[in-house]
Amino acid sequence: MAGPEPLIFEISGRGKSGVKLPEPDVPCQPLEELLPPDALRDELPLLPEVTEPEAVRHFVRLSALNYHVDKGLYPLGSCTMKYNPKVNEALARLPGFESLHPFQPERTVQGALQLMAELGAYLCEIAGLAGVSLQPAAGAHGELTGLMMIRAYHEHRGRPRKYVLVPDSAHGTNPASVTISGYEAVQVRSNEHGRVDLDDLRRKANEETAALMLTNPNTLGIFEVEVEEIRRILDSVGALFYMDGANLNALLGVVRPGDFGVDVLHFNLHKTFSTPHGGGGPGAGPVGVSERLVPFLPKPIVRKAEDGYHFDWHRPQSVGRVLAFWGHFLVMVRAYTYIRMLGPEGLRQVAETAVLNANYLLSRLRGSFDVPYSERPMHEFVLSGDRQKQKGVKTLDMAKRLLDLGFHAPTIYFPLIVHEALMVEPTETESKRTLDEFAEAMLQVAREAEEDPDRLRSAPQSTPVGRLDEARASRELNVRYEWGRAG
Repeated sequence: MAGPEPLIFEISGRGKSGVKLPEPDVPCQPLEELLPPDALRDELPLLPEVTEPEAVRHFVRLSALNYHVDKGLYPLGSCTMKYNPKVNEALARLPGFESLHPFQPERTVQGALQLMAELGAYLCEIAGLAGVSLQPAAGAHGELTGLMMIRAYHEHRGRPRKYVLVPDSAHGTNPASVTISGYEAVQVRSNEHGRVDLDDLRRKANEETAALMLTNPNTLGIFEVEVEEIRRILDSVGALFYMDGANLNALLGVVRPGDFGVDVLHFNLHKTFSTPHGGGGPGAGPVGVSERLVPFLPKPIVRKAEDGYHFDWHRPQSVGRVLAFWGHFLVMVRAYTYIRMLGPEGLRQVAETAVLNANYLLSRLRGSFDVPYSERPMHEFVLSGDRQKQKGVKTLDMAKRLLDLGFHAPTIYFPLIVHEALMVEPTETESKRTLDEFAEAMLQVAREAEEDPDRLRSAPQSTPVGRLDEARASRELNVRYEWGRAG
């Protein structure tokens, strides 16, 4: 096919039709009787008119242009875009799961309730925590839920407190969650090793501190080895310990956060436990808690009794419901399948392989990019494009050039404490061959930044659409087609 795929409106022709429906053989009420007058159009909407072959071929061609994790490596740091086993999808599509309705009586959904109860128990065991809520819809929602429980805990003790400490190496949504929960975020600096500066933490932790939100490993991919001293500092002022679970993929089966004193941890089922995600969903962000926060978990919680599984609504100290129903159930099915398929040894191998892949890839790239922190990373690492910027090539240019070479770019310009950041997370599902192919592409980009910087500044050249003006697109968003011209 020559040139870019046209819009469906440009394929449209007046009078074309993809279906022909028979006349109804049952009585039908006129629309005027079914809908109020102000809900009826004066004229038909201007929709595309295409044949069935045209519609099918158009969207198949578009789908072939899309980049996705089934097509290739997705090295987005902090996102854990691993390959998702198809057995997870097969189980999530079982009619007994796929066709459930949240209003069904408990006696008709015992299998689903059992899965939820067992998944919660598995998550508690994996994290070393005492209780879990499966309700939160995604990671940031899990953060907010955790902070709600932290507030409820302090209010129950008579002092709601004012501040939540957030390291500058934390996951990006933490400060927003703090603000939405009614607290004030206080930043804690990183030291020269890329870890929390303990002296700065001691200065900022006080009797008004409600909690610390620690991402561990942090967004530099570095494990906070002084985590027990962090716990002691928080204990000295009566603050709680929140751990962002975005990077739990590095710890599975190796470290249990509850064992080093974490009070709250959210899980990204769509990252760590393998559900296709990105572009807004799907996701699930269960929250696990230590014993002292169990009374404040959202309600209801699934409990097992002699006569089966039931929702436990009698929780007087609960923060209440945080979702309309019980959580994103089909994401839970995928996570449950993933955990059961792998077992304890398999989960540990996930973490070990993710760490091995990241360190192997870093070893291949270290000589061609700046590495801002010398500490050995865990499952992801951060490079700097400062060296290339001196040649007039920005990190954004390198990311665009990778598209020409057949790879999705890493996360760029995050974390903010690294100039011209490239944040790479290969995950455990990529083979050495794929890692080597990506490394060669990155090394080619680094060479071109030295030898042919104009090629990078004008990239991409081989994609269906060239470089977009992203600033203009965000300011002048126009997704409405106007007949006669594309808009």
